Amino acid sequence: MEEQVRYKNIYGETLAGTLHLPDTSSDRGIVLGHCFTCTRHTSILRRIAKDLSEAGFIVLRFDFSGNGQSQGEFSESTYGKQVTEMETAADVIASHGAAWIGMAGHSMGGLISFLTAAQNENVKAVCTVGSRISGMKVTGFLSRTQREILEKTGEVTFTSRGRFLKITEEFYTDADRFDMPQILRSFDKPLLMVHGDQDEIIPVGEAYKARDMSSGGARLKVISGADHMFSREEDRQAVSQLVVEWFKNQIN
Repeated sequence: MEEQVRYKNIYGETLAGTLHLPDTSSDRGIVLGHCFTCTRHTSILRRIAKDLSEAGFIVLRFDFSGNGQSQGEFSESTYGKQVTEMETAADVIASHGAAWIGMAGHSMGGLISFLTAAQNENVKAVCTVGSRISGMKVTGFLSRTQREILEKTGEVTFTSRGRFLKITEEFYTDADRFDMPQILRSFDKPLLMVHGDQDEIIPVGEAYKARDMSSGGARLKVISGADHMFSREEDRQAVSQLVVEWFKNQIN
């Protein structure tokens, strides 16, 4: 069963989410985070949420503030703020009975899931899908001219998915707080990374790099022929099956 929900982040902004409830009562839940400038309605998140729910998990996919149907300004987005929103989403599924909580996300959503799990003891396992967690490359999507504008003015505008957006120096200052290699080396929870070998946004080499940096507990599964958005139905099915079975094994 799907239910549209609204709840507040710690800044008082109303966030929009889709709550997936399994047919029988459950004490296990998963929070799903979306990619940069995306929404909770991407095909890969909808598929994973549906399959996790059918496997008995309470699932919440939600829009980060400044995206989709959630309140807030995109220009105020930071990784730190999004981590707090993942934590709030975990509280939502806990209020629906989830005592065991995992997190997963696509692209940026996977990075935020990983950062949240690294600092929140209540998160038991995390899965990243097409994510870069080996190190930050937060100016990579900007042109040289845009980077120069950011350096001079402290903000820069860009377009993405038909949206005219602004990002500020605070976003980059916040990102610099996270030492990804060190976090990977010290991370001691179950971690699954899923990546397409034809990812045109985040090369699959980033996933191999993250696995090699990890303390040894990370698993990597590569989907042959899959692009960044897992555009083909068969690729989304393959990813979802991996994610569902892996989360089930973390509980059993």
